[in-house]
Amino acid sequence: MAMIQGVQKNTLYVGGLAEEVNESILHAAFIPFGDIKDVKTPLDQATQKHRSFGFVTFLEREDASAAMDNMDGAELYGRVLTVNYALPERIKGGEQGWAAQPIWADADTWFERQQQEEDMRRLEAENKAAMQAAEELHRKQVAQEREGEKEEESEIKDDPMARAEAEVVQ
Repeated sequence: MAMIQGVQKNTLYVGGLAEEVNESILHAAFIPFGDIKDVKTPLDQATQKHRSFGFVTFLEREDASAAMDNMDGAELYGRVLTVNYALPERIKGGEQGWAAQPIWADADTWFERQQQEEDMRRLEAENKAAMQAAEELHRKQVAQEREGEKEEESEIKDDPMARAEAEVVQ
Protein backbone atom coordinates (compact mmCIF):
# COMPACT_ATOMS: atom_id res chain seq x y z
CA MET A 1 0.00 0.00 0.00
CA ALA A 2 1.66 3.25 -1.16
CA MET A 3 1.64 6.00 1.47
CA ILE A 4 1.70 9.72 0.77
CA GLN A 5 4.89 11.37 1.97
CA GLY A 6 4.38 13.11 5.32
CA VAL A 7 1.58 10.77 6.46
CA GLN A 8 1.67 10.04 10.16
CA LYS A 9 1.21 6.27 10.27
CA ASN A 10 0.45 6.13 14.00
CA THR A 11 -2.18 8.89 13.92
CA LEU A 12 -5.64 8.44 12.43
CA TYR A 13 -8.04 11.13 11.25
CA VAL A 14 -11.59 10.28 12.33
CA GLY A 15 -14.23 12.30 10.49
CA GLY A 16 -18.02 12.40 10.72
CA LEU A 17 -18.29 12.51 14.51
CA ALA A 18 -21.66 13.19 16.11
CA GLU A 19 -21.99 16.13 18.52
CA GLU A 20 -22.35 13.75 21.48
CA VAL A 21 -18.94 12.16 20.87
CA ASN A 22 -16.18 13.44 23.12
CA GLU A 23 -12.55 12.38 23.56
CA SER A 24 -13.37 9.67 26.10
CA ILE A 25 -16.03 8.11 23.83
CA LEU A 26 -13.62 8.25 20.88
CA HIS A 27 -10.95 6.64 23.06
CA ALA A 28 -13.36 3.86 24.09
CA ALA A 29 -14.33 3.22 20.46
CA PHE A 30 -10.71 2.75 19.32
CA ILE A 31 -9.10 1.07 22.38
CA PRO A 32 -10.00 -2.48 21.22
CA PHE A 33 -7.40 -2.14 18.43
CA GLY A 34 -4.40 -1.36 20.66
CA ASP A 35 -2.77 1.02 23.11
CA ILE A 36 -3.67 4.63 22.44
CA LYS A 37 -1.15 7.40 23.02
CA ASP A 38 -3.44 10.41 22.49
CA VAL A 39 -6.97 11.43 21.44
CA LYS A 40 -7.79 14.96 20.27
CA THR A 41 -11.01 16.57 19.09
CA PRO A 42 -10.20 20.14 17.99
CA LEU A 43 -12.75 22.66 19.22
CA ASP A 44 -14.50 25.36 17.26
CA GLN A 45 -13.51 28.61 18.98
CA ALA A 46 -16.96 30.17 18.55
CA THR A 47 -19.12 27.28 19.83
CA GLN A 48 -16.56 25.44 22.00
CA LYS A 49 -17.78 22.16 20.45
CA HIS A 50 -15.67 19.79 18.41
CA ARG A 51 -15.63 20.30 14.65
CA SER A 52 -16.99 16.82 13.73
CA PHE A 53 -13.56 15.25 13.50
CA GLY A 54 -10.78 14.05 15.76
CA PHE A 55 -7.40 12.37 15.85
CA VAL A 56 -6.44 9.11 17.51
CA THR A 57 -2.73 8.35 17.95
CA PHE A 58 -1.72 4.75 18.62
CA LEU A 59 1.57 3.58 20.09
CA GLU A 60 2.03 1.00 17.30
CA ARG A 61 1.58 1.47 13.55
CA GLU A 62 0.00 -1.97 13.23
CA ASP A 63 -2.70 -1.02 15.73
CA ALA A 64 -3.45 2.16 13.79
CA SER A 65 -3.68 0.17 10.56
CA ALA A 66 -6.06 -2.38 12.13
CA ALA A 67 -8.24 0.40 13.57
CA MET A 68 -8.40 2.16 10.21
CA ASP A 69 -9.34 -1.05 8.39
CA ASN A 70 -12.10 -1.86 10.90
CA MET A 71 -13.49 1.59 11.75
CA ASP A 72 -13.59 3.27 8.32
CA GLY A 73 -17.27 3.19 7.35
CA ALA A 74 -18.35 2.05 10.84
CA GLU A 75 -21.21 3.75 12.65
CA LEU A 76 -20.84 5.68 15.91
CA TYR A 77 -23.83 7.47 17.50
CA GLY A 78 -25.77 7.15 14.25
CA ARG A 79 -23.05 8.72 12.06
CA VAL A 80 -20.80 6.91 9.57
CA LEU A 81 -17.12 7.46 10.35
CA THR A 82 -14.37 8.25 7.88
CA VAL A 83 -11.03 6.94 9.15
CA ASN A 84 -7.75 7.64 7.33
CA TYR A 85 -4.12 8.21 8.18
CA ALA A 86 -3.72 11.78 9.41
CA LEU A 87 -1.66 14.26 7.44
CA PRO A 88 0.60 16.62 9.41
CA GLU A 89 -1.03 19.88 10.40
CA ARG A 90 -0.23 22.56 7.87
CA ILE A 91 0.31 26.02 9.26
CA LYS A 92 1.20 29.04 7.13
CA GLY A 93 4.70 30.10 8.00
CA GLY A 94 8.15 28.73 8.29
CA GLU A 95 10.94 29.25 5.81
CA GLN A 96 9.36 27.06 3.12
CA GLY A 97 6.00 28.86 3.03
CA TRP A 98 3.71 26.13 4.32
CA ALA A 99 5.10 24.17 7.19
CA ALA A 100 4.04 21.68 9.81
CA GLN A 101 5.15 24.13 12.46
CA PRO A 102 4.30 27.70 13.44
CA ILE A 103 6.30 30.57 11.95
CA TRP A 104 7.95 31.38 15.29
CA ALA A 105 9.45 27.89 15.46
CA ASP A 106 12.15 29.12 13.06
CA ALA A 107 13.18 31.93 15.43
CA ASP A 108 15.81 29.92 17.28
CA THR A 109 17.40 28.55 14.12
CA TRP A 110 17.23 32.02 12.52
CA PHE A 111 19.15 33.55 15.42
CA GLU A 112 21.67 30.71 15.30
CA ARG A 113 22.20 31.23 11.56
CA GLN A 114 22.61 34.98 12.06
CA GLN A 115 25.21 34.37 14.79
CA GLN A 116 27.05 31.85 12.59
CA GLU A 117 27.10 34.30 9.66
CA GLU A 118 28.41 37.06 11.93
CA ASP A 119 31.10 34.71 13.28
CA MET A 120 32.09 33.75 9.72
CA ARG A 121 32.39 37.42 8.69
CA ARG A 122 34.53 38.13 11.77
CA LEU A 123 36.79 35.12 11.07
CA GLU A 124 37.16 36.13 7.42
CA ALA A 125 38.14 39.66 8.47
CA GLU A 126 40.67 38.27 10.99
CA ASN A 127 42.11 35.88 8.38
CA LYS A 128 42.38 38.70 5.83
CA ALA A 129 44.17 40.92 8.37
CA ALA A 130 46.54 38.06 9.28
CA MET A 131 47.29 37.40 5.60
CA GLN A 132 48.03 41.09 4.98
CA ALA A 133 50.32 41.20 8.02
CA ALA A 134 52.14 38.06 6.80
CA GLU A 135 52.55 39.52 3.30
CA GLU A 136 53.90 42.78 4.74
CA LEU A 137 56.38 40.89 6.92
CA HIS A 138 57.47 38.83 3.91
CA ARG A 139 57.98 42.01 1.84
CA LYS A 140 60.13 43.51 4.61
CA GLN A 141 62.23 40.35 4.87
CA VAL A 142 62.77 40.26 1.10
CA ALA A 143 63.69 43.94 1.13
CA GLN A 144 66.18 43.38 3.98
CA GLU A 145 67.73 40.42 2.15
CA ARG A 146 68.16 42.55 -0.98
CA GLU A 147 69.78 45.32 1.07
CA GLY A 148 72.06 42.75 2.67
CA GLU A 149 73.10 41.45 -0.78
CA LYS A 150 73.86 44.99 -1.95
CA GLU A 151 75.97 45.64 1.17
CA GLU A 152 77.90 42.41 0.59
CA GLU A 153 78.55 43.35 -3.03
CA SER A 154 79.79 46.80 -2.05
CA GLU A 155 82.00 45.30 0.70
CA ILE A 156 83.51 42.86 -1.80
CA LYS A 157 84.31 45.69 -4.24
CA ASP A 158 85.98 47.77 -1.52
CA ASP A 159 87.96 44.99 0.20
CA PRO A 160 90.65 43.22 -1.89
CA MET A 161 90.81 40.23 0.51
CA ALA A 162 87.00 39.74 0.30
CA ARG A 163 87.26 39.88 -3.51
CA ALA A 164 89.89 37.14 -3.47
CA GLU A 165 87.76 34.96 -1.16
CA ALA A 166 84.74 35.40 -3.44
CA GLU A 167 86.79 34.35 -6.46
CA VAL A 168 88.08 31.22 -4.65
CA VAL A 169 84.55 30.28 -3.55
CA GLN A 170 83.25 30.59 -7.08
